[in-house]
Amino acid sequence: MSNLKAMSFAFRKDTVDMIMAGKGGHIGGDMSVMDILIELYFEQMNISPEKADDPDRDRFVMSKGHSVEALYTVLAHKGFFPIEEVIEKFSKFGSQFIGHPNNKLPGIEMNSGSLGHGLPVSVGMALAGRMDNRPYRVYTVMGDGELAEGSVWEGFMSGGHYGLDNLCAIIDMNGLQISGTTDQVMNHRELAKQVADFGWHVIEVDGHDFDALRAAFEEAKQTKGMPTAIIAHTIKGYGAKVMENKAGWHHHLPNAEEYEEIVKELEERRQKAEEEQA
Repeated sequence: MSNLKAMSFAFRKDTVDMIMAGKGGHIGGDMSVMDILIELYFEQMNISPEKADDPDRDRFVMSKGHSVEALYTVLAHKGFFPIEEVIEKFSKFGSQFIGHPNNKLPGIEMNSGSLGHGLPVSVGMALAGRMDNRPYRVYTVMGDGELAEGSVWEGFMSGGHYGLDNLCAIIDMNGLQISGTTDQVMNHRELAKQVADFGWHVIEVDGHDFDALRAAFEEAKQTKGMPTAIIAHTIKGYGAKVMENKAGWHHHLPNAEEYEEIVKELEERRQKAEEEQA
């Protein structure tokens, strides 16, 4: 499992199976955010099932909570619960594996669903860590469509004001949301400058390049006196051409033919990634 790229396509297959079993899910954003989550949970964060209650554990908030299927998959492979259980129970009546993060489950710090809440709450977590002299870092992942929420900008303002260098916000910038392109709905073409103007260190990377992500997170850890925002340029539906860069796949249940096409391409990409490493 040391090959994160190969792992990412295998995890995407599990996520697609989860959505098929639950008869719904936000598949496009799951595919775009997967590499970010894998890098965080398997390379960056001090977090594990054994440390679930450790006051010094790193904190993660999935602000774009509609992409919970990707988070469930990563948490399962990290050992918080069996992946088979998630796939079987996702979105079923009475299940705790619901369509947005549920903090009744191990490994989930915060319920999220209404967009715009993750960054402000993460600011509070980071500020608490400083006040308590705790070494933990706080990470939150937002969608680019979510940036239309005013509370996000209050979070940027307060995070910069307090100089929270233990805080890292990642923007999954896939350029699409449920109603079209983010440029059409609420553009943020000067995003890096806008965030930097609030007192943040800003890094832009390819969100599907693990080396670039790793370097960005390491740079964030070395940045002192201000929080870091990583703008991760991604592809909605990444992993299979039938889904990629299509707003209609924001929330779409594949039919049988689409499912077979997706699974076939994910497996081909996984095998190619393994061959490249070998």
